[in-house]
Amino acid sequence: MSVTERPRNLQALRDSGRVSKSVKQELRDNFLKALAAGEELFPGIVGYEDTVIPEINIALIAGHDMLFLGEKGQGKSRLMRTLCRFLDDAIPFIDIPEAPFHDDPYRPISRVCREFIARTPAADVPIGWWPREDRYVERLAPGTKFADIIGEIDPAKLAGGTSMSAEEALHFGLIPRMHRGVFAMNELPELDELVQVGLFNILEERDVQIRGYPVRFDIDVLVLFSANPSTYNRSGKVIPQLKDRIGSVIHTHYPRERDLGIEIMEQESGLELGGPFPVVVPRFMKEIIEEISIAARKSKYIDQQSGVSARFSLANYRTMIASARQRGARLGERPAVPRISDLGHLYSSALGKLELDLMGSHQMSERQVFDAIVAQAIRTVFEEYVDEHGLAEIAEIFGQGVRIDVGDLLPSAQYAERLKRVPPAWEKAFEVNSSSDAAVRASCVEFVLAGLYATERISRAQSHGAIRYEF
Repeated sequence: MSVTERPRNLQALRDSGRVSKSVKQELRDNFLKALAAGEELFPGIVGYEDTVIPEINIALIAGHDMLFLGEKGQGKSRLMRTLCRFLDDAIPFIDIPEAPFHDDPYRPISRVCREFIARTPAADVPIGWWPREDRYVERLAPGTKFADIIGEIDPAKLAGGTSMSAEEALHFGLIPRMHRGVFAMNELPELDELVQVGLFNILEERDVQIRGYPVRFDIDVLVLFSANPSTYNRSGKVIPQLKDRIGSVIHTHYPRERDLGIEIMEQESGLELGGPFPVVVPRFMKEIIEEISIAARKSKYIDQQSGVSARFSLANYRTMIASARQRGARLGERPAVPRISDLGHLYSSALGKLELDLMGSHQMSERQVFDAIVAQAIRTVFEEYVDEHGLAEIAEIFGQGVRIDVGDLLPSAQYAERLKRVPPAWEKAFEVNSSSDAAVRASCVEFVLAGLYATERISRAQSHGAIRYEF
């Protein structure tokens, strides 16, 4: 039905044969239709096909309120928002100014709308259409008050003579105003206990109680939550009654494989690598960026209860490419190719996203911890390439007293000059990323040098963006 054909009064709506559905039934019916048609159910969600998504599917069919439980940066909020694609394009509501929310024309729950329909001919009851994109609202728990999401008594209405126990005396919060929609609460354990009790009433009785005055009507809403396991499972953070009323707990996780992490990183970075200052990123540099995140998630120096977000990889990836693009613009290199020396700029994008384990890090600074993580990531990726290309023999060159200086602002052409006096064994370095381009070859050189250093085959001295490698 097009926008212009939609019924604009209650009589026309009835004549159209439209059926009223609860929001959970609406989601279930549309989901099953998409499933049967073989549609892509969760576009852009990578790595959850066999783990998280099947659990969401079942929860949708079951009509459950859901809790997404996982560490930061695992796509919990994105998954919650994606569920809205299974809502109808728009739903009808009683379109009068006094209505406190988008009431169902067939089953109004507010007194104002019930009384209006009772005294008004169906042809004179105006119908509006509530679009899908407006039927989802999200709230962050810290700082959220009872009045924000449940409601409060309106003093102005009391002053006008309205009884405190009357529905009309209330100013409704987000959840009642999302009647027939989807409400999401991020970081549930950080929610005040009084507000949790209000949510318990919503989930259990589908009513609201404000200052001891119960307002009983059947609020139709899908409630979604997100939480970190370290706080959700801590005793006293979430009241047991609320936990018990959540229909399904969906456990999220970080990418199980590095390749999946790289796919997410490229997809979510939103970077245009072409244009007047193009950038070409070698595969091993993408692997190192994602391996830094993997190493951080395993590090004893990092607080693992806090987690290491996928945004950590994204921010580092963007910083690395920005450094390469700066070099390309300054030196006229097209395309610019990221190098290991570009990783020296990751402190700005990385340190704010890591939380140190105060017991494990001892006296190490944030930079020292991050340097150790980067070194471990380079070592891991380099050893995989050593097995494939036999790069270890290059280390023997440094036994002859060879020194090589590199840096993030060193022109790529100078790398070729500096390698002229180096034995032919260096050609193996270029098997890592077969190319005759000087910028790609410079990136390969730095990767091999950094790998040899990370595996303790050569030494390194670093100062103001310049790096010297020697035996």
